[in-house]
Amino acid sequence: MAQVYERVALIGLGLIASSMFWAMKRGGLAGEVTGFARSPETRETAREIGLCDVVYDDIHDAVRGADLVVLCVPVGVMGSVMEQISGSLKKGATVTDVGSVKRDVINNVMPHLPEGVQFVAGHPLAGTEHSGPRSGFAELFDNRWCLLVPAEGSDPAATAQLRKLWEGIGSNVEEMDADHHDRVLAVTSHAPHLIAYTMVGVADDLRRVTDSEVIKYSAAGFRDFTRIAASDPTMWRDVFLSNKDATLEILGRFTEELFALQRAIRQGDGAHLHDYFTRTRAIRRGIIEAGQDTDEPNFGRGNGSNT
Repeated sequence: MAQVYERVALIGLGLIASSMFWAMKRGGLAGEVTGFARSPETRETAREIGLCDVVYDDIHDAVRGADLVVLCVPVGVMGSVMEQISGSLKKGATVTDVGSVKRDVINNVMPHLPEGVQFVAGHPLAGTEHSGPRSGFAELFDNRWCLLVPAEGSDPAATAQLRKLWEGIGSNVEEMDADHHDRVLAVTSHAPHLIAYTMVGVADDLRRVTDSEVIKYSAAGFRDFTRIAASDPTMWRDVFLSNKDATLEILGRFTEELFALQRAIRQGDGAHLHDYFTRTRAIRRGIIEAGQDTDEPNFGRGNGSNT
């Protein structure tokens, strides 16, 4: 694979940024990768494990001269980080992000975008429940999807170049409108995470089931809920506040479906339950056939599992 950008700056050095770095190095996709993290401990860890060619203590030094700047920070601070770095960006640079919400990020970033700099929002649909600079690995994005959401009026050439990077990293890439993206993710990620947090919270509240029993007898269903609910709390707080409308709409639909299932159980309506489970089982088969999971026991999950 050929080099796509001469200099890439990673702002925020957690799971996604570290995985991007190792994947870019694996494919020779960037000449130099600089990094910055707000926490001195994170910067020290990154230097210790060789994450980024140079880790700077000053965010302006990290982005200066970069052809691509990747915002790998919680969606709630995207706008303020963009405001902070805007004066240090070189003309002709592209800024992108990896946030799970797109409309809110675009609305918060665009007012601070300097002239001659492009913003192409992005969202790699890959992750694990682990976070921090040590959690990254080059294969995280292999055969996963990355959705690109070019801001209105952005140069198609900037999007094409960013697409080339993500494809080199191993992703399948599609472009999507911001509002549609947020609705899709409310269904496929945001609402399921909230339901997982709730289910784990319910188990914690059921004092008739002791904590040791919840842990000891966790079958696959509850265990998978706990895996999802172990995700970064700051990130998910910001996601729900930033994608409020779409998430509330999906949760409303979920509540209606739940009431219908409660009624079927109460009334002993086995036919309704069987039809419902048959239909939902087909969706699981579709995910496996699309190569986005496996039907092995425990869903084939090892240590570096994707959510």
